[in-house]
Amino acid sequence: MTLGFIGLGVMGEPMCRNLAAKSGQQVCAFDVKKNVGSIKEIAETCDVVFLSLPGAEEVEAVCAELLLGMNNGGCVVDLSTVPVRLARDLHSRFAARGIEFADAPVARTREAAQKGTLSVMVGGSETTLARIRPLLACIASDITRCGGPGAGQAMKLVNNMVLFQNVVALGEALAMVRHAGVDPALAFEVLSKGSADSFALRNHGMKAMLANHYPERAFSTEYALKDLGYALELAREAGLELSGAGNARAVLEKSRAAGFGAEYFPALAKIVSQ
Repeated sequence: MTLGFIGLGVMGEPMCRNLAAKSGQQVCAFDVKKNVGSIKEIAETCDVVFLSLPGAEEVEAVCAELLLGMNNGGCVVDLSTVPVRLARDLHSRFAARGIEFADAPVARTREAAQKGTLSVMVGGSETTLARIRPLLACIASDITRCGGPGAGQAMKLVNNMVLFQNVVALGEALAMVRHAGVDPALAFEVLSKGSADSFALRNHGMKAMLANHYPERAFSTEYALKDLGYALELAREAGLELSGAGNARAVLEKSRAAGFGAEYFPALAKIVSQ
């Protein structure tokens, strides 16, 4: 079996490395910015193709090329984050060509991608998951089938929507404790011992906000706004008005307007304190 991997960015590169190191299979890679390989070559030679791309536009364009070149019986695994409607549409289009498709977005940090301890949320059939599970195990410590086509993307959007709201709350908490004269490191340590403890606190709060460390080539404010936009699109389709998610988007938009669009999205703490 030959594997293909398209998209060698912040998350894609370490996932591709783990897949190549642990799967025992040959991996052909392509990235438009790195001048490595070609989509046509991957479509024609690979049995299972993984995607790790910035968003809907890129995924749709790459899948259009894969649909032209992949053989019947192939499989596409989309690790990107895209709208639910697009994931469902791609399931249908690939199925019409006799090609399996799984929406399988990933959660957790770049460090988790490097260690192979991501969480993968899969939308698709049990048969497809059985086929790709050993490969996903090369990049993830948690693999969950969330339901049929689009269910993986739905869960990823909900995951990120909750995360962004938590990070906004942490930014507000940081501004308040500083105003009150409480040491921020002490304040976050106290929060970690109580009911306010969370993954967001221990990672985005303690590792980024306390250190005032918001590097580029991490999960940027622009990416956060993209994912939150997809989540709010799904909410509109469901007839839901999500005030918390709307507030998080407003804070992220203010952060982008302040010049932090390319920075790691917890940089929103800088504008909350203004």
